[in-house]
This record gives sequence, structure tokens and C-alpha cells, in this order.
Amino acid sequence: MKHRCLFIVLICCLPNIPAIAANKVTITVQTGQYDRVDCIVSADLTQSGLNTPALELYEKGKKKRKISSQVVTENGKTILYWILDGKTKSGTSRTFIVQVAKKTSPTQLSMTVEDTQKALLLKKEGKNILQYNYAHVESPAGVDKSYGRSGFIHPAYSPEGNILTTIQPKDHRHHYGIWNPWTSIMYDGKMYDLWNLGDKKGTVRAASIEAQYQGAVFSGYNARLAHLIFMPDKEKKIIDERWKIKAWNVSDGFLWDFESHLSPSTSLPVLLKEYRYAGFGYRATEEWTKENSEMVSSEGKTRQQIDGTTGRWIYVTGATKTGRSGLLFLGHPDNYNHPEPFRIWDENANTGRGDVFINFAPTKDKDWELVPDKHYVLKYRVLSYEGEMTQEQADRLWNDFAYPPTVEIK
Repeated sequence: MKHRCLFIVLICCLPNIPAIAANKVTITVQTGQYDRVDCIVSADLTQSGLNTPALELYEKGKKKRKISSQVVTENGKTILYWILDGKTKSGTSRTFIVQVAKKTSPTQLSMTVEDTQKALLLKKEGKNILQYNYAHVESPAGVDKSYGRSGFIHPAYSPEGNILTTIQPKDHRHHYGIWNPWTSIMYDGKMYDLWNLGDKKGTVRAASIEAQYQGAVFSGYNARLAHLIFMPDKEKKIIDERWKIKAWNVSDGFLWDFESHLSPSTSLPVLLKEYRYAGFGYRATEEWTKENSEMVSSEGKTRQQIDGTTGRWIYVTGATKTGRSGLLFLGHPDNYNHPEPFRIWDENANTGRGDVFINFAPTKDKDWELVPDKHYVLKYRVLSYEGEMTQEQADRLWNDFAYPPTVEIK
């Protein structure tokens, strides 16, 4: 892969603060109709005049309280991120002051990125959260080389360090932890498949790392991927994809966002045809089978009922070396064909072993046409947790993701 890191964004305090229109602004956060617990909040400061990373955030109250925050300047915008910490009741508000830092101070890097020269590791206080593999991973020895690829997440970890993903399992060599290919694609009148690598009709490859982020509030990266079709005499890129990944500094579990930005890369449309599986997929650790794991969707469906239904979220919990761990996947209401259809394996999968596979499949029951010069986004949030998940907790986290608090800047 052509690996070229263009820049790293840090919460840094600059020695010379640029001249700006205002020295501080007031931000009011309204919770809306939902209770909030350690909720992610962002404010666009582009029009405020505070276009500098050297900012401080304080919460107003009986006593002024400094809040950890992180500034990102990207695509001409200045965005401030922080965590609305603790419990905040529905229908209430909290008020914050953002001001230019009066003096420089060392940056607190609770959330970091490590580049291994083959992959990016997102970390929280030194603990691994997930690994994005930008270097090509070869097929296992003795397996057709067409099964090798790059541009996927593995491992994804639990807070106790349990690995919750697997790649290249013997039963499905083309499964890659957490990944996002499309299965039935019509381009220029012909059909292609970028999911089933063994068919040798196409693949997805990591292309570049465009940004890395670390700071007090989140770590993450922006990555570019190429969706390629294999023609008789050449390969051709037909979709340009960008992943925007952010892992958040919340107190309960590992919480991270996955955004897929899709655009056709030629003058022709790309038709993602209706097919039973495609898109955002998860292959769980091979330690999980029907004997030691459970799966529940937002509609109250259990494993034998979920496949072919739709939902806002789905979780799987299974036995690990430290007890029980799991992953909760949340789908955003702005996603195509929301609530998205699920493709999952029931307990009969793999000749009765019941291995765990989950797929948000927006094209499971309808086509999706990607038109040139248009931009399409799919958003998911993932929580890696220890212990058990509940319907109440999953609903609360989905509400935070789907309908975050509103922000007013004065």
C-alpha cells in the first residue's frame, strides 16, 4: 500500500495564539428528550472567531470547572469535542465557556495512536482498542493468494484485553474482522463481487492514511480505501471510500465510531444490487459458538429470529478468559434503508458450531445506486464491553448516537 500520513492532529497549545474576533464564547448544551450519561458533544466554532487549537473549556456553575476538550481543524472547519460527563436529565441544559488559552501547557494524551508501519493501533491510556491494518495481509500458507487483503479492523479488543474478532477463518477465508465490502455490484453492464475474494472478481485495498488524531477526548484516523474490480486485462477502481474512525474517552467500555464515505470514482454509476449480505460486517472470535454466546436485536429478537429482520442495534455477548465480553453495534437513522436489515448466522451455522457473524446489510432487500459526483455516508457506533448488555443501556446509547444533545453558541 502507498502509505503516506499527511498530518497528525493533536490538541496542542501553540506558542503564538493568532488574532481572532473573540476571546471566548458561551455554549449551552440541551439534553432534549433523553437522559444522558457520558455523552459525546461537539460544537462547530468556525463562525465564532475561535479558530485556534489553543482553547480551554470550562463548565459554568457554582464553581467554574475545567473540562477536557479536543479541537480539530479540518476542511475549513474548527470543531470542539468533549464528553458531557456524568448523568444529565432529559429536558435540562448545561452551560460552558470556551476561551483562548491564557498560557501554554503540556497536552494530555489519554487517547493515542500507534503506527506499527503496518497498522494503526488506537489506545486508551495504553490499552489497545482496535487495530486498522493498512498493510496487505497474505493468505495463510497453502491458501490461494487471492484471499489476502488490507483495509480492515482486527483485532478489536474488549476493555480487559480480550480479542473479539478473527480473520481468515478456515470456513470463510474472506472474512476480515470488521470490514465493509459490497457483494453484488453492477458496473458498466457487468456484475462484480468484492466480498467473496475467492471468486477473483474484485477486492478492497487500503490506499492511504489521511489523518491521525490523538488527545484527551478521542483518538482516531481518516483512511482512504479503493474498491477495485478485476477485468480481463486490468483492475479498475470504481469506488473511492474514506473511513473516519474515532475512539472516545468514556468511562464505561471502549466506544468508537465508524463512518464509511462512498463516492463513485469514474463517470459511471455503481449499482449495489440487492443481496442477502453486503456492507458493514463483523466476524467474531472463533471462541464464540452457540454454546457460549447470545445475540439480541433492538426489536427484542434473539439469535434464531434475527436474520432477515431490521433493527437499530444488535449486540453479541460471549464467554472470554476474563468472564463475559461483548460488542454492541448501533446503526444511524441517516443510513440508507434504515432501520437496516440484518444478516446474521443462526445457531446452525458452520455445520452446527454456531460461529458468530453479524452484518448490517442495507442492500439485503433493495438496490442502492451510487451516482458520480455524489457522496454517500454510512455511520455506525460500536461499544466493546465487559459483562452483560441490557436493552435499556443499548437504547440509551443509541439515542445518544442518533439524537445527540443540541448545542447553542453565543
